[in-house]
Amino acid sequence: MLQLTAGRAGSLLARRATAALSTSSARMASHDHEVTKPLDVSRPLYWDRVDIPLPDRPYRDQLTEADKSLKQKELAPWTQLSKEDKVALYRLKFKKTYAEMNQPTNEWKTIVGGTLFFLGLTGLVVIWQSHYVYPPAPKTFSEEWEAKQLQRMLDMRMNPIEGLAAKWDYEKGQWK
Repeated sequence: MLQLTAGRAGSLLARRATAALSTSSARMASHDHEVTKPLDVSRPLYWDRVDIPLPDRPYRDQLTEADKSLKQKELAPWTQLSKEDKVALYRLKFKKTYAEMNQPTNEWKTIVGGTLFFLGLTGLVVIWQSHYVYPPAPKTFSEEWEAKQLQRMLDMRMNPIEGLAAKWDYEKGQWK
C-alpha cells in the first residue's frame, strides 16, 4: 500500500537534495557573513524621477528618535519651524530635489567612450579579416584588366546607339 513509484521516489529525493544543497551553498557563499535578503517587490518602491513627482513611499521608512520628534514638530504650524527643520522634513520624504535630479550627469561620456571603443574594435576585426581571412582580390579588379576590358568593348562596338561605342570617336581614337 505504501509503495512509491520510481518517479515519485526520484522526485522526492531530488527535492530534498536541492533543499540541502541550496542551504549549504548559501552558508558557503556567505563565508560567515550575513546573507542579504531578496528585495520584496510586492511593496511600493522609492524612485526619484522628474516625471513622477510623488513616489509611492517616502524615502526613509525607519525613523530615528530625532526624526520622530521632527515629525511631531511638523504637525504644528510651519511658521514655527526653522529652515533646517523644513529641509530635514523634506529629506525624510524625498532623496533629491528637482534641481538635483535635473543636474547633468557625465553618463554621456561613458556612452560615447564605449561606442567609440566598440567601433574601434570592430574596425580592427575588419582589418584583421581583410588581411588573414578574405582571399586576395581577383585579377579582374586591377586597373590594367579594366583598361583591356574597356578596349575590347570598344573594339566590338558594343551598344553603338546609346552605350560606350556611341560616345567613342573611332576616327580620332578618343572620347567625344
